[in-house]
Amino acid sequence: MRNTNSIRALLAAGLIFGSPLSFAASNLVYCSEGSPAGFDPGQYTTGTDFDAASETVFNRLAQFERGGTRALPALATRWEVSDDGLSYTFHLRPGVKFHSTDYFKPTREFNADDVVFTFERMRDKDHPFRKAYPSEFPYFTDMGMDKNIAKIEKLDDMTVRFELNHVDAAFIQNLAMNFAAVHSAEYAQQLLADGKADQINQKPIGTGPFVFSRYQKDAQIRFKGNKDYWNPDDVKIDNLIFAITTDASVRAQKLRAGECQITLNPRPADLEALQNDPNLAVPSQPGFNLGYIAYNVEHAPLDKLEVRQALDMAVDKKAIIEAVYQGAGQLAVNAMPPTQWSYDDSIKGTEYNPEKARELLKQAGIAEGTEITLWAMPVQRPYNPNAKLMAEMIQSDWGKIGIKARIVSYEWGEYIKRGHAGEHDAMLIGWTGDNGDPDNWLNTLYGCDAVDGNNWSKWCDAEYDKIVKQAKRITDQDERTELYKQAQAIIQQQLPITPIAHSTVYQPMRKTVQGFEISPFGRNSFYGVENQR
Repeated sequence: MRNTNSIRALLAAGLIFGSPLSFAASNLVYCSEGSPAGFDPGQYTTGTDFDAASETVFNRLAQFERGGTRALPALATRWEVSDDGLSYTFHLRPGVKFHSTDYFKPTREFNADDVVFTFERMRDKDHPFRKAYPSEFPYFTDMGMDKNIAKIEKLDDMTVRFELNHVDAAFIQNLAMNFAAVHSAEYAQQLLADGKADQINQKPIGTGPFVFSRYQKDAQIRFKGNKDYWNPDDVKIDNLIFAITTDASVRAQKLRAGECQITLNPRPADLEALQNDPNLAVPSQPGFNLGYIAYNVEHAPLDKLEVRQALDMAVDKKAIIEAVYQGAGQLAVNAMPPTQWSYDDSIKGTEYNPEKARELLKQAGIAEGTEITLWAMPVQRPYNPNAKLMAEMIQSDWGKIGIKARIVSYEWGEYIKRGHAGEHDAMLIGWTGDNGDPDNWLNTLYGCDAVDGNNWSKWCDAEYDKIVKQAKRITDQDERTELYKQAQAIIQQQLPITPIAHSTVYQPMRKTVQGFEISPFGRNSFYGVENQR
């Protein structure tokens, strides 16, 4: 029997086009926060992009347990590591099928050719597919994997070996990350032959639990449950719809009205009403995240340490925590969250001191009224529920020491693209950990390899970079911790960023939703999730 209330809700949300859904099946509407920049996970670094592709359409060789940080077998059933730590042999899962759609019909099952294609395309700038569709792979390069992977070898149809130049203590964790989504080499070959290589980013083909159906920018993404999925227990939804809703208050309204069953990043001001709604559940957990200000050290006057010190101590962080996070945030003093192993709790944050900040600017020869840009995100993120308000408060704080901050914002995809290009002076940004390893913070965000990627400060310190690279090549956790503490001390001294807050993550949903787990990495995955009506 059809659920007429659900149909009305979907119609109101503009989510039904053409023939209606069959409500004898299980359907779930997710009110997401923004439009993805594309559907090729290797090209992107944000949760918005990953949720829309790698958490639906794709699998990786390994993947994290739902709600946890442990890497489990996925497209690889097992792997062996050589005694010297330089060789990883993956045994692939048999019987895995790629999606069949109106734009691609696979003629074979998943095999080693797909793994080799996926990683060679990221590793080799002269790869034929990459020449046909020029792309950058920021995660892959930010972590130095393009330099460290010496060889990817197909041993047979179901076995692949990776040879490394240096030991990488986080290698398996890295391969479980979203950027490592495995593509179909056969589909790529078809796209090359048709002269449509860029379609890999518009019409994705993977092995994941959901099959891409259609995308309307700023409106919706539709997926169908994969009936041929290799782990059928993970597919309990027949139709998964992302209702793109950039306004957090509107997302909350839609959730309460039943127009969607799950959403994310609620405004702190909306939490009480959501928590008091008898039809909703609002699970939460401490966020494995950091919201911060990145200073572009390639732009004057931010290239001067005294200026960064002045801007840092002029920010009233406690006032921001109260106004922006409203009790759902913890003051940040370091370059990663305190729940990350190797965190140095001896580091203390800079005290709020606008008078001293003025003196530092004077010593640095910075004139009263010097103007810089301050970029503010257009969307709510797990680490920042209201970037506009935060920017306005920082603008006011900096104005008190004679710095005029002009607030700039762009659509989210453009914001990230221009930020990678280094167009900003100061930028509100943040991070949610991806794999539970300190390297994912201290190298991915602040290392020299990441200057054209997620190192938004464009800061490259030779001593620092040597330390974080050395730490990654050691397997002993105590030794790695000592090196990472040295790295954290350098960041504290050089101040390429001003840490602001670690926010609590809330995940509002209808009580009909079962099996959803909050990811410590800020991902929204619908493996094993069902919507009981």
